[in-house]
Amino acid sequence: MTTPHPTVRSSRAAVARARAPHPVARPFATPRAATLPVRVLATALTTGALLLTAACSDGDGGSAAESETASTPATQTTTTSPTTTTPSASLTSDLTEAGARNALITEADIEDYWDQVENPQKWRDSLLIGEVDAAAFLSGKSEAADCQRLIDSLYDETLLGRPSGASALTGFEEGDSRLLYQVAAYQKDDLDDAMKWLKSLPETCDQFTLTGGDGGKRTVQVVEASLPEEGEARQGLTVTVKGTSSGDPVTLTLDVAAVRIGTDAITVTNGGLDGANHDTTEAAVGQGTPRLEEVLAGRTPQSTPTGVE
Repeated sequence: MTTPHPTVRSSRAAVARARAPHPVARPFATPRAATLPVRVLATALTTGALLLTAACSDGDGGSAAESETASTPATQTTTTSPTTTTPSASLTSDLTEAGARNALITEADIEDYWDQVENPQKWRDSLLIGEVDAAAFLSGKSEAADCQRLIDSLYDETLLGRPSGASALTGFEEGDSRLLYQVAAYQKDDLDDAMKWLKSLPETCDQFTLTGGDGGKRTVQVVEASLPEEGEARQGLTVTVKGTSSGDPVTLTLDVAAVRIGTDAITVTNGGLDGANHDTTEAAVGQGTPRLEEVLAGRTPQSTPTGVE
């Protein structure tokens, strides 16, 4: 239907505009408005399907973005909340069996004329030093439980208790001296208690009597010994056992040392019939502790060069 116009005189410009072609009028934006919700709905449905698929996925083969999308707030809270951390998380050690072996010292670390032996694990049951049966000499009973524990753990793998994780042992001999060296992982509370026990021995077991299986009496003295400032905690002792073996007087002197790093520790028992070379004990601690620290840092310790001081 044509809308009537009032009768007016048109100017040339108006006439020209009237003769110019007019753009085709487009319908009102109703079709465009109808199309937009459909696209938005389709996008929302597609996104929802992707989220549902990511949430149901077990993560195998998924991208990092999908894994992040699939993480729920509940899972993140469980992972990061201090209240849900299991107590064992702070009690475990990263020390592996291979790492414990790599952390062991060598002959080069302790110098002198030490030779590594094959089976130091058998020393507690059969240790012959010269003509003295040291295993039998160290067997006996004490009236004090703490002192008995010390005697039972000399030349044994239980100076700090039974390891709870990885453990490695090595031994060396030089003349009438023997050196036992261990690297091991422990439960934190057990290790802390063992270090406190060692620290108390110079007072609680400064001197006591050990009754041997053959009825002989041994006099045992325990004094504190200094160690290099290594590790997080350390304790050194010198244990002297006097008695007789096959009717002959015998004095067995041993250095005992322990160094803690977290829930791991090194232990040293060093000495013999000619006394304990304290310099060797200090060298074992001074060279061995950094080796364990290297292992715990994820590195392999370098071999100690021959001739190291």
